[in-house]
Amino acid sequence: MSVAPIHPVASSVSEASTASVQAVALFAMATLTERRDADTEGHLLRMQRYVTVLAQALRSEAALAPLLSAQYIAHLVQGALFYDIGTLAIPERILLKPGRFDAEERRTMQSHTLHGFKALEQAARTCGFADPWLQMAQDLALSHHERWDGQGYPHRLAGEAIPLCARILAVADVYDGMVSHKVYKAGISHDQAVAQIAAERGAQFDPRVVDAFVACAAEIAQVAQRYADSDEDLQRKMETLAASIAEHVEM
Repeated sequence: MSVAPIHPVASSVSEASTASVQAVALFAMATLTERRDADTEGHLLRMQRYVTVLAQALRSEAALAPLLSAQYIAHLVQGALFYDIGTLAIPERILLKPGRFDAEERRTMQSHTLHGFKALEQAARTCGFADPWLQMAQDLALSHHERWDGQGYPHRLAGEAIPLCARILAVADVYDGMVSHKVYKAGISHDQAVAQIAAERGAQFDPRVVDAFVACAAEIAQVAQRYADSDEDLQRKMETLAASIAEHVEM
């Protein structure tokens, strides 16, 4: 009896299909990270669209336009999935704590930037993979809490020493944190968030990124509304937090 030859599955899969599978796998992994932080996939969708809007708005800046190619923006959007991957290394008793951190807890929480960078760096080294989007993901993981005035962490970088991608994402991340409803607090209005970010121009944030943000604030608001968390999302956040607290108490 003859046996039909076995053809490799990859040979029948187009490059487009492979790219789609990879995109789905990346989003699934990133979503798991967000779920542990009692967040939602909506947060990731919003972040990807915020940074797209901001990056495109910044292309009107003559000094930045050459950097913000279509490929750069595509890498930024993909890398944004993993900017908070380092939170996987943070104990849930700290990660999900609703109140203020003490000094030691704050240091532990801030270490998520280093954990994320090292994990992505090690993965790239182990796999022998040096794609530009992965390098950008490392920059995002490491530097999204740096401040324009040099008072951020983990390396107290200042001004243009902070990677441009991280300067863009920092504004998007803070905005989303302000307007999104949390288990322990309601979000503030879009206008309030815009005003608070504008007030940090030249302090926490790159002035040019803030100017772009203010200029396209209406489009940013549309993204926030379109991909807002539902009541079911908030309920799931509450259940995640309650389960984590119960597990910690039992320990």
